[in-house]
Amino acid sequence: MKNIAVLSVLVIILSLNSYADESEVPSAEVPSAEVPSAERNYCFSLGPQFGFVFGQALEIVYSLPEETKNEFLSELIWDMKPVFYFGIQAQFNRVDLMKKPGFFSSISFKAGIPADSGIMEDRDWMWPQNSDLTRFSSHTNKTDVFIQLDAAAGASFPTNNNLFKLFIGGSWMRFLFTGRDGYGIYNDLYTKEQNFSGDTVISYQQDWLLLAIGFSAGTNIFYPFSFDISFQISPLTYCAAIDNHLLGDTIFRDFTEFGLFFEPSFNMSFVIKHAELSLGLNYRYIGRTKGESYTNKKDKGYYLETNKAGAGLSMLDSRFLVSIRL
Repeated sequence: MKNIAVLSVLVIILSLNSYADESEVPSAEVPSAEVPSAERNYCFSLGPQFGFVFGQALEIVYSLPEETKNEFLSELIWDMKPVFYFGIQAQFNRVDLMKKPGFFSSISFKAGIPADSGIMEDRDWMWPQNSDLTRFSSHTNKTDVFIQLDAAAGASFPTNNNLFKLFIGGSWMRFLFTGRDGYGIYNDLYTKEQNFSGDTVISYQQDWLLLAIGFSAGTNIFYPFSFDISFQISPLTYCAAIDNHLLGDTIFRDFTEFGLFFEPSFNMSFVIKHAELSLGLNYRYIGRTKGESYTNKKDKGYYLETNKAGAGLSMLDSRFLVSIRL
């Protein structure tokens, strides 16, 4: 019995020692899992823009072979020299365009400030036997409405410090002009002159729709400055126009299409934290479209003219943009 008691005491002592040793060993701490913050790959940018355009809108009536040796029966030139505008632009693209390829899109709205913008000239060639000018008039031109809405979407491809983009662009433009005062010289049967002082003589409205493909190339090797050039081209142009000869109580409605459109652009930007300041310059040209023309004289209803109508545009645009990353 005595031996059994001694043995029991030894077992208890050894058990206690083993428990003490285990309690002294620090338990392994499981590190808490840290959830990495989600990286934002894309962002919106929004900002105001200001600038002016300098150019001309064209209104054309093409002659038939028996009418005159000249290509045109009539050509009207509407100045925009200059037209100042304000607007807003929104963009969606990668936060870091130079990191990897990505998607981008943009939309731009411009509204012109109504004001006199040069002159409006009207030229007519009426005699079949020669190409001499038959009628000419000149008036003060006012741009009453200037609206331009542009949108683009495409993909960007960075290479070292360079960035290339391919995109599809679309545009809607509306111009409304009014010609007043001035004078006219007419050589139909005999030469006569007419003074239009105090009269509003004519108004003209163009609505343009364009769809084009484009590409751009840029670099930020001089960061925080960056530079890029772009080019758009397309034959997909359409113009609906209204020409109102107020003194003659005659309205012409023209629907023309498929004039060549192209637009080279240059842009320089400077980045300040979440803001980007940009200076841009682009030249927009639309070659002579052709289509049907309808005439309404003294409100007796429209009828289709035998002559084809045309429209064109030549416009240099200079702008300043402040874009804020949201």
